[in-house]
Amino acid sequence: MGQTFVVKRVEEVELPQCEKGIGKVIQSPDSPDLIAGVRVQPYTLWPDDRGYFLEVIRMGKGLVSQYSPETTQVSTAISYPGTIKAFHYHQHQTDFWVPAAGMLQVALIDLRSDSHTFGARNTLYLGALRPWQVLIPPGVGHGYKVIGDSPAVLVYVTDHFYNPSDEGRIPYNDPRINYDWETQRK
Repeated sequence: MGQTFVVKRVEEVELPQCEKGIGKVIQSPDSPDLIAGVRVQPYTLWPDDRGYFLEVIRMGKGLVSQYSPETTQVSTAISYPGTIKAFHYHQHQTDFWVPAAGMLQVALIDLRSDSHTFGARNTLYLGALRPWQVLIPPGVGHGYKVIGDSPAVLVYVTDHFYNPSDEGRIPYNDPRINYDWETQRK
């Protein structure tokens, strides 16, 4: 938990040609199949008879230890079942996601042509049933689908204030990424 991660900033991204599918499903935070630079860590929920408490971040600690308080932004998104929000990426910004309610199918793709995991796709099932936080470095495309029958709440913390010129967008159904958003029934 006291580890330091150096995140490389990217200036250009490239779309790979992928076979249809969801890539590697990540079942553990230390999976060797994680895209380079992506970090995953469980978080603790403190439930009681009124609900639960979740500590999102402590500045200077954990996966966000390198975030500067002067440029950190905390936001939240509420999305309804079946909603797909994908894909986007950043040139400079690092995202830190904490699904606070509901369940998300998180899709990641490495768009950094100089990365040893270029073109790799990861799928993570996160939220109420798997309380994990995820750090997404620049150049890694990301998005999600709300799964289950309840809305999902995603708290996300970024190391830079929102800057539309830093963000790139790719349609959720781009044929080069070829991500299969259909229920896998496996």
